[in-house]
Amino acid sequence: MTDEERPDADSDDAREHEHEVPAEQVHGHTVQLSGGQRVLFPTRDDYLGLVTKLHEDGYLMVVDVTAVDYMTYPVERSLPEGVEPERFEVVVNLLNHRERSRLRLRVQVPESDPTLPTLWHLYPGTEALEREVFDMFGVEFGGHPDLTRILMPEDWVGHPLRKDYNSGRIPVQFKDAPVNR
Repeated sequence: MTDEERPDADSDDAREHEHEVPAEQVHGHTVQLSGGQRVLFPTRDDYLGLVTKLHEDGYLMVVDVTAVDYMTYPVERSLPEGVEPERFEVVVNLLNHRERSRLRLRVQVPESDPTLPTLWHLYPGTEALEREVFDMFGVEFGGHPDLTRILMPEDWVGHPLRKDYNSGRIPVQFKDAPVNR
């Protein structure tokens, strides 16, 4: 059928819906693309359940767990409809070797309660990654087997990758440094 034969071919509605493709869903979460990678935005409440289902689907490797502090970032950042921006965002990258696919999860975590459940029982390799996020950003992972500092000294006060952490001159101590150089 040509454009001339189609009724309302020139209408705005016809042009608007011409290229619509139904959004891909993964366990009830709409997939967005970012740099060619599939991204899901689960809530904190959905996080562990979704990751458990993804593990059952063959996402057997966590490539990375990290966080972002959006304290000084514009509120208008790119989030899907219905996802409220929070100060912290925990980012988890999953890999499915069988299907050769990657999936990124971006979970909004509020400043007032910076906690998420641990993934350690599903992915033992996340133990150190979650400790690093805890150490650098102060996000706690409930149920983690050893949530202690991993990069900073145990008596360190604060979390160095938070935007409100006072950066400046930090005295550096070298072991066995010669007195005179």
